[in-house]
This record gives sequence, C-alpha cells and structure tokens, in this order.
Amino acid sequence: MEVKAPEHNVMCLLTDPEGTPLGPTMYLPQNTGPPQLQQIVNQLLKNEEKLPYAFYISDHELLVPLGTYLEKNKVSVEKVLSIVYQPQAIFRIRPVSRCSATIAGHTESVLSVAFSPDGQQLASGSGDTTVRLWDLGTQTPLYTCTGHKNWVLCVAWSPDCKHIVSGSKAGELQCWDPQTGKALGNPLNGHKKYITGISWEPVHLGAPCRRFVSASKDGDARIWDITLKKCVICLSGHTLAVTCVKWGGDGMIYTGYTL
Repeated sequence: MEVKAPEHNVMCLLTDPEGTPLGPTMYLPQNTGPPQLQQIVNQLLKNEEKLPYAFYISDHELLVPLGTYLEKNKVSVEKVLSIVYQPQAIFRIRPVSRCSATIAGHTESVLSVAFSPDGQQLASGSGDTTVRLWDLGTQTPLYTCTGHKNWVLCVAWSPDCKHIVSGSKAGELQCWDPQTGKALGNPLNGHKKYITGISWEPVHLGAPCRRFVSASKDGDARIWDITLKKCVICLSGHTLAVTCVKWGGDGMIYTGYTL
C-alpha cells in the first residue's frame, strides 16, 4: 500500500550543523515557520529550558513560513527539505549599576576577551602570555592555557563552541580545546608581525566549523584550516597594517587597515 503525504504538507528533515539528523523525516504544514520549528526542536531534544534556534536551508536563514520559502525559491514539495538548526545564545539583560564580580587570575594586563557563543564561558588573553577560560555561571576559572611566548592580543571562539583560537604579539596563532584547556597541535605560523584580529567562518557557510581568518600588522590576512592545520589562502592586497577583519554572513571577508 502506497503512503501519500498529507496535502499541503512539506517533507522535512531537521539536522544539526554537522549534518546529523534529528529524528526521521517528518511532514510539516506549509505555514510552519521558525517559531513552530523551535518548538519541534526543543521537544525532540527534550530541553528542560526552551532554547532559541535559527534555521537554515541551503545556507540561507529561514525567516518565513515553509510554504513562502518554497514558492519564492521554486522548490518542489516532492523533495525532502533539509533544514539545519543552530542554537542561539541566551542573553539575560539587567541594569548595570555596579560591578557584579571581579575574576582574578592573570598576572599582567588583560588584552582581549571573548564570550562563547552559548554564553556559558569567557576566554581572556593577557600580557602574561596565557589564555584563561572562565565559567560565567559560577564566575570561577576553568583552565589556564599556556604555550604562547608573547602577549596574547586576540581570542575568538568558533561558532559551535568547540574551538578557541588565540593570536599573539609574536605573530603566531594557537588553537585550543575549551573542554580541556589543552592546545590542539602546534602553533600556526605564517604572519611576520603581531596578530590584530581573528574571525571565524559563519557556521551556515561551512559546518562543521574549521576555517577562520586572521589579520596582522604585516599587511596580510590569512585563512586557516584547523583540520589541515595550515594556512590555505593568503590575502596580501594591503600595503599597510591590517587592523581588523570580519568574515561576513554573505561569505565575504572584510578587512580594514591603517592609513
């Protein structure tokens, strides 16, 4: 006996950023949008606290009901629609009238900080040559990451929270495991002067997260692959120091330099 899909429904498969399916294929009404998909994902993951999620189809964020997306992009309802769900950080806003905590540990000036995308941890880089990881819930230190031989000027989390990259005044980059505080391989070398910025490729452009771009005073921006553990592209169009870099959601890399 042939089983037919209910009329006006869309055959969908929810997957995480790494491509792992969240349950079997399901039929969803065409008026299903991000709010309804969030309810479905929270139920399937059995989250005690309802978490926010963003959804992507073919690397484009879904902001409209499924039926509207199918009609606009001329997608057939007879094909399975793969939808990638990405957890979003939760921010609780409260008035700041005083210092809520002082977390001590570094022995020299703190030069850079970065929150993890899930809002659970903080990474800091210091003139004492270390990267430190902090638990924001308990406001206590987790790990001290040692390996740099000079000031740590930049720290950046991967969008999936699985890696941290730090850049130093010596021009070297180091990848860390935030679950253990251990270095992942040897330092990445290539820049001739100090690191001025680090930015990861957005997760919807390249899951799983493995590429980031770094900027340096040497005038170059370099794209690195943490799986291959090497620089894959060197962008050398600037003639002066590159002071900032950003990997945009449209796939473009933006850099700024000093005149």
